[in-house]
Amino acid sequence: MAPRVLISDKLSPAAVQIFKDRGLDVDFQPDLGKDKDKLAEIIGNYDGLAIRSATKVTEKIIARADRLKVIGRAGIGVDNVDIPAATAKGIIVMNTPFGNAITTAEHAIAMMFACARQIPAADLSTQAGKWEKSKFMGVEITAKTLGLIGCGNIGTIVADRAMGLRMKVVAYDPFLSKERARDLGVEKVELDELLRRADFITLHTPLTEKTRNILSEEAIASTKKGVYIINCARGGLVDEAALRAALDSGQVAGAAFDVFVEEPAKENVLFGAPNLVCTPHLGAATQEAQENVALQVAEQISDYLMHGGVTNALNMPSISAEEAPKLTPYVKLAEQLGSFAGQLTESAIKGVRIEYEGSVAELNTKALTAAALTGVLTPLLQSVNMVSAPTLARERDINVEEVRRPQQGAYGTYIRLTISTERQQRSVAGTIFADQSPRIIQVKGIDMEASLGAHMLYITNEDKPGFIGKFGTLLGEAGINIATFALGRNEPGGDAIALLEVDGEVPEGTLEKLKALPLVKHVRPLRF
Repeated sequence: MAPRVLISDKLSPAAVQIFKDRGLDVDFQPDLGKDKDKLAEIIGNYDGLAIRSATKVTEKIIARADRLKVIGRAGIGVDNVDIPAATAKGIIVMNTPFGNAITTAEHAIAMMFACARQIPAADLSTQAGKWEKSKFMGVEITAKTLGLIGCGNIGTIVADRAMGLRMKVVAYDPFLSKERARDLGVEKVELDELLRRADFITLHTPLTEKTRNILSEEAIASTKKGVYIINCARGGLVDEAALRAALDSGQVAGAAFDVFVEEPAKENVLFGAPNLVCTPHLGAATQEAQENVALQVAEQISDYLMHGGVTNALNMPSISAEEAPKLTPYVKLAEQLGSFAGQLTESAIKGVRIEYEGSVAELNTKALTAAALTGVLTPLLQSVNMVSAPTLARERDINVEEVRRPQQGAYGTYIRLTISTERQQRSVAGTIFADQSPRIIQVKGIDMEASLGAHMLYITNEDKPGFIGKFGTLLGEAGINIATFALGRNEPGGDAIALLEVDGEVPEGTLEKLKALPLVKHVRPLRF
C-alpha cells in the first residue's frame, strides 16, 4: 500500500502533484489546520504530514499519530511543531530553510531602509496632502554597524547584502565559527559587545528557551542610544513592552517588526509607537518563496517515505535517498557502540574518538558520528537525538574526533569508538556482518564477537578456571536464562571479558551476588 500523506494547510497544486507523481496517496485538506480536534481524529491514518504555519502539531496530535513517520514544514519556523514529542515518537521533522531565505532577508533589508528613512510615515503624510519635509529626517546606513543576532542561512544573506551597502557587520551566533565568520567577512562578537556597538540590530534566530526575549529590557538598555531594531524572524525574541518604552524614550530611534508574540496581531503594545514600521508576517510572502517551499517540502517528504532520504531534518542528520539503504545498519552499529561505551562511563567525558576503517569510511560519517554521540550521551542526559547530540557534546566541551582510513585489518568495514575521561580511556569496536546485523568485535582491546540484545551483562574477570560455571549456576538459581554468551581475553590467565544477553532484567540482589563471586572484577547491566 502506498504511503499516505495529509496536507493540512494551503499548498500549491504543483506540490500536490509531486506527491502523486511519486506514487503517494495524497489527502489535500487545506483548511484542516484550523480544526485541531478533527486533525487529532484522523492523523493516525497517515504516514506523512505537510504543513505551513496554521497547523499546530501539538503533543496531543502526535500522541494520536501512530503511523506518522515525517512532518514537513513548508517554511523555516517550526515553533508550531512539538519537536521533542515528535522525536520521542520517532517522527522526523523537516523544514525548508532555503526556499524563502532570500525573500525573508530582502524583507529585513527593506524594513531597515523603511525604518531608517521613515518611509511609511512619510508616505502616509504626503498622500494626506501634507508636505512635512523637515519632519522626516532620516539616517544613512552607509558606514553604519549592523549587528546580526543569528548568522544562519538568512542572517548570512542579510550580511552579504549589508556589506554590499557598505555597512560593517558584526554577528552574535554561538554556532558561528571564527573561520566561517572570516569567510563571510563578518566579525564574530559576544552579545554584549554587539549591543554596545551596533547602529542597527536585526534578528535571525529561531525562538527557543535560550533566545526568548534575547533583547530583554536589560539588553535594550545596554544598546547604543538611537539604535534601530529589526525583527523579521520570530515574535518573542524581543520584549515588546520594553521596546515600546525604549521607543518612547528615544533610547531606540526606530523599530521595524514583521513578527509578534501573538499573531494575528490585532492589538499590540508596540502599535502607535514613534517611528515604528509593522508588516503582517510578510517575511516569506513572495510568489517565488511560497512556490519554492511548497515544492521543496513535497520533494523532501516523498524522498523520505519512498526511499529513506532525509533532507533538512531538525532531529536527524541529512541522508540522501541513494545512501540511506547502505547507511541504516551502520547508524544502528554506531549508536550501539556509543551506548555500550556511554553506559560503562562513570566520570566526566573529555573526548570521543570515532575511527572509520574500510568501506564505511566512504559513507556519510557525519550521520554516523551523530548516532554514536547519541548513544554515548543518552545514558547521561536521557533526552538526546541525532541532531542535538553534537551540540550537547560541544556545550560540555567534549572533543569529538573523526578518523577515516582505508581497510587495514581483517574486516572490510570497522568502527572503533574511544571515550576519554579524567581517569581512563575505554574503547569498543564493531562491524556489520553479511546479514547486515551489527556485531561487537573488540572491547578494551580484547577480541570477541557478540550481538547486542535488549538486556545484557558486561563482566570483567580474571581468566581462571571455574568462573563460567559459578557464574552460570548463580544466574540459573535466580531463574535468569542466558540467550548468548561471548568471551574474550588478552592472554591466558590474564584479564577477561564476558558479554551475556539475558532474557530479562537482572534483579539488584542477583547483581550483588555476581559481583561477590571470586575472580569477578566488575559487573554492569546494559540495555539496548
